[in-house]
Amino acid sequence: MFSENTEPLEECEVFVIGTASLDVLHFAGQTAQAAGGAGLYTALAACRAGVRAGLLAPKPEPMPELLQPVAECLQWVGPLILPAALPRLEIKHHGGGRATLVAASWGAEAKLTPAAMPAHVDKSRFIHIAALSSAQRQLDFLQEIKRRRPAAGLGQPYISVGTYARLVYGDSERVRRLLTAADLFFMNENEAKGLFGTVDQARTRPGALLFVTLGERGVLVVEGDCTTAVPGQATTELDPTGAGDTFCGATLAGLARGESPVVAARRAVDFAAQTVGAVGPEALLGGDS
Repeated sequence: MFSENTEPLEECEVFVIGTASLDVLHFAGQTAQAAGGAGLYTALAACRAGVRAGLLAPKPEPMPELLQPVAECLQWVGPLILPAALPRLEIKHHGGGRATLVAASWGAEAKLTPAAMPAHVDKSRFIHIAALSSAQRQLDFLQEIKRRRPAAGLGQPYISVGTYARLVYGDSERVRRLLTAADLFFMNENEAKGLFGTVDQARTRPGALLFVTLGERGVLVVEGDCTTAVPGQATTELDPTGAGDTFCGATLAGLARGESPVVAARRAVDFAAQTVGAVGPEALLGGDS
């Protein structure tokens, strides 16, 4: 049974549309259960990087124990669901940035529609549409945000989009439409090869930004025909789940504070390295940065 979450939304600098999930992770000879979801990692990273962050995602009631610390950090709104309807993923990491999605249940993600967006979400500085199971659902959100955007003035909010390999290789036409329409786009090296042929050929339209993560080698910041390499940070890899989404959220936070794209990316690399060295989103939920 589902119901609507009508909690008021305070003004956020970064607002993320995505999912939260309960995941089973296999890494370094270990198996662990953890909070997950591209939307969750992105919003948590933005919050950890020092800005007000919101998350639109199906929200379980009662809140599972693994997700309670997340709910305390974020303005989490969305359709209310039973915990059993949460998306659930099983991921096996092989080292060197390679992973296998062993099993996936998308649960109540289908409840995540533009109609669920809060009325005043257009007051956010950045709205990020995290990777979903469907590129068409991402396009639906993008088009609705653009429909609302003129009321905010000055071209805000800026629209950011993420993707993942299954969409790039299985629905490349829609992913290209997202890339063309978004103000910012985040992808990894494999996804960039799928869209551009080679990473070196990655380009954006004038005024747009593209961030291509390269694992331990760092990140490429692409602005039109100009590409700037941001070096990675040496770290001991434990659980790389969510590293790319962490980079995305921290970068958006830096941009919201007025940092240049390259400066924001440099700081975000540090947050991603912290995430890789911990289990699940633990590094985004503890201590000072």
